[in-house]
Amino acid sequence: MSREQTMARPDVDVVPATPTGQRFRVRDHYEVGREKVREFARGVQNHHAAHQREADARALGYPGIIAPPTFASVIGMSATRALLDSVLTQYDLSQFLQTDQVFEIYRPILAGDRVRSEIVIESIRRFGDNDFIVVRFSLSNQHGEVAIVGSTTIVARRGAEVDAALDDVVENIMMHGRPVDSGADLAPDDMLVPLGVGPLVEPAEHERTTVHTMPSFDELAPGDQLPEGAFRLTRGDLANYAGVSGDANPIHFSDHAAQLAGLPTVVAHGMLTMGLAGGYLTAWLGDPTAIQKFSVRFSGFVPVAADAASTVDFTGRIKSLDPAARTATILLGGSSEGRKLFGRAVAEVRLR
Repeated sequence: MSREQTMARPDVDVVPATPTGQRFRVRDHYEVGREKVREFARGVQNHHAAHQREADARALGYPGIIAPPTFASVIGMSATRALLDSVLTQYDLSQFLQTDQVFEIYRPILAGDRVRSEIVIESIRRFGDNDFIVVRFSLSNQHGEVAIVGSTTIVARRGAEVDAALDDVVENIMMHGRPVDSGADLAPDDMLVPLGVGPLVEPAEHERTTVHTMPSFDELAPGDQLPEGAFRLTRGDLANYAGVSGDANPIHFSDHAAQLAGLPTVVAHGMLTMGLAGGYLTAWLGDPTAIQKFSVRFSGFVPVAADAASTVDFTGRIKSLDPAARTATILLGGSSEGRKLFGRAVAEVRLR
């Protein structure tokens, strides 16, 4: 499915007889490994020392190394996959695209956390041949504390005939999560526990811990520009991120698959570009736990050639400041080869 196809938005209809409002808990917890955090931080080029060393995490007030701001996508992807595999089975998994991602961070995820996930199908709306599916999720640690609440919007084809060539790509190139033709018939409750209809439980307010940012609230004014930042991406970076994140979509490593999907060449994962933006923001802040909300609407892609690195450039601007909370709203911009990557990217951060 090409981005041009998915972004076309004709008349909007709410899809009838859909399971909106249904809430589920992922049956098993996700145990956050120290090496997994380190690998993910390297994969998204988040170089803050608190992602690597306990001593630097303790200096920020936390007992274990701190996961990068977008690490929740690793946990959320498995939950979304389970939902598509067991509840929203009418969609072709080879033809879907993520368009929006939001993370509301109440407390950081740490190495050693045992994370429980709950998800709710918030809405399904039809735009022409495509369905826009909004899934909301909540991640809680072993103490029952909600760490992150967020949402993911994906676009999927309903009942569309799958291109035979694309079907071959999925069969012969894409990594398989289960043995081919195994006959396995997993019931929905093998992966997800139904919790009925209702919203997620969300904290009333953010945790008011001390932050150790390099910029001070008192030094900033609306309109101030952040220093520009740049990152390099190679095919090796894409292959590494696919393994670390679990996103094995072949458009990120196979030219053949990318061209069948209407792309000029292999492209970087959208969540990889969001992860880079998180690293850009953390480098300016000096404290990854200072980010309390981070949202992106994807509008472009980063093409990555087989024999040359691509450059991703980031900018930032202070949109507004809240003196009572000592927070700033920052508008982020991302581009590659003159192509705009985000329709909108906003972060809300706390400042010392």
